[in-house]
Amino acid sequence: MSSESFRQFPARNRLCCTFFINFHKMNSILKAAIRLNGIRTVLHPVKNLVSVSRPQNQILAARNLWYMTSIQSQKLSAIHSNLCSCGCGSRKGVHTKEISAEKELVEFLTEEILAERKAQKVKTIPTEIQGFTASLNGAEVTLTKKTDSELIKITFNVNNSVDTDAEPEVNENLDKPEIGELKSKPSFKVDLVRGDNTISVLCSFVPPSEQEDGYNDSFGIDELSIYSGEWNENVYSVSGEVLDSVRYLYDLILNYLEEKGLTNEFVDKLSEYSTAYEHSAYIGLLEGLSKFVAGK
Repeated sequence: MSSESFRQFPARNRLCCTFFINFHKMNSILKAAIRLNGIRTVLHPVKNLVSVSRPQNQILAARNLWYMTSIQSQKLSAIHSNLCSCGCGSRKGVHTKEISAEKELVEFLTEEILAERKAQKVKTIPTEIQGFTASLNGAEVTLTKKTDSELIKITFNVNNSVDTDAEPEVNENLDKPEIGELKSKPSFKVDLVRGDNTISVLCSFVPPSEQEDGYNDSFGIDELSIYSGEWNENVYSVSGEVLDSVRYLYDLILNYLEEKGLTNEFVDKLSEYSTAYEHSAYIGLLEGLSKFVAGK
């Protein structure tokens, strides 16, 4: 893969790509060493170091995958400690020119913002999703729909909600490798309000690997509660596991939510909306950081 084509990807996608390429290289070196020495047991602790299973809460984002390649990080640290960051090539710490950390950071952020905007699929965040009106407040999103008998309110937060939809297959020999798309799949709360009474259902996305045979639900129930007035810590709630242990109750509640509009299709649309908004917020953060560092 040429360095120029690799740099076309936004940094948070390049980190994901770098991890899998470095993993492939390290794995080949380890296998060769094992064949020479005949010590296969050495492989196991290394595997435990570089292989990471998906967390159940889906909070680990592809932006953080770089830190998992600890061996490569150590090598890069050694290089940076010996070579001048200004590009003079000095190994003795003698700088031929000085570039401030602020200037380097602003230059990087300028390139990164351009790359992220180029990769941005949705330029304008919609104000409605399938009959639900969207309201934005920082990282929090509220979707509301009012019927004759009740108010349906869905709330979620895009912070720490990004995860790769699938682990990408990266071929280091390709000029333009396929990078796994970053998707936001936040936990979300559904409130069904009638007068002074509220049924509140906390839901989360179900990973494809955890979906049962014959069932393709995009989301599941984590917790359910019912209360009058405002919610407080004294309100009793029951977990989704307990509901699932009661015959048919879990599925009946899912069917009830589906009648209210919370279908698999709608929840997939919610993920797309959250992905677009999170990406927009991420670009906004980069722009704010650039202005702050530049003193604007």
